Amino acid sequence: MSALPIPATAPAAPQSPDLRDIHLPPAPSWWPPAPGWWVLAVLLLATLLLGAWWWRRRRHRIRQREQVLHELDGLARQYRLDGDQSALASGLHQLLRRVARRHDAMAAQQRGDAWRQTLARVPIEAAALDRLLTLEQAIYRPLPFVRPRRRRGGHAAMAVSGVEAGDMEGRCDGGYPCLSLPGRG
Repeated sequence: MSALPIPATAPAAPQSPDLRDIHLPPAPSWWPPAPGWWVLAVLLLATLLLGAWWWRRRRHRIRQREQVLHELDGLARQYRLDGDQSALASGLHQLLRRVARRHDAMAAQQRGDAWRQTLARVPIEAAALDRLLTLEQAIYRPLPFVRPRRRRGGHAAMAVSGVEAGDMEGRCDGGYPCLSLPGRG
């Protein structure tokens, strides 16, 4: 038998190239964001702007309402001090015209039916609407007539026509309400 000689060094398996290990791609950066984040950012910004606009508008209306109520309180306080009905009617009429200008820019110049239509746009009761319309007539009424009279007690009093009896102290001769002037006589 013949034996084949085995070489001392057997040919080695072919050498494979050196392969690197599997590597992952780099982590995605935070900038630029994905399109969905852009849409979300735009919606959030729009919501914030809309909320800020609504809040400012609400605050402005609240301030206007407080200013009107403060002025109304001032008119009532002044009326309690001096009892001047024509000044009260005039002040209320001016205040009403300024408030009505918010609903119609021409409200300050309107009279009669046009004024009634402007007031009708404001949601109020019909009785209140009629009372508001009488303000325009009340500012043109003449002031109460005042004439000096002598009372039975010997001191002077002022007879005022056109004033309700409960508004003044006592009554002068002839049934007119009167106001006593102490210290005169």
